[in-house]
Amino acid sequence: MKLTNLDPATIDRVIEMAWEDRTPFAAIEFQFGLSEKEVIAVMRKYMKRSSFKMWRKRVTGRKTKHLAKRNFVEGRFKSDNQK
Repeated sequence: MKLTNLDPATIDRVIEMAWEDRTPFAAIEFQFGLSEKEVIAVMRKYMKRSSFKMWRKRVTGRKTKHLAKRNFVEGRFKSDNQK
């Protein structure tokens, strides 16, 4: 999915999932077909600069955002908004 083809509802959901600490980038890729780099591009494009910087600082190196780095599989939180 190209970034230019995203509708507002999809953009909002991608941003919401990216903000969630326990939602890995792989889940966003599975649901929307956006790689981690594309999610970062969406966040950069559609958020205020200060909000993006705060999110990026928080997410960088976070184990829960990358499936390979997580030490848990079961018991993860699933939002009611997720499919």
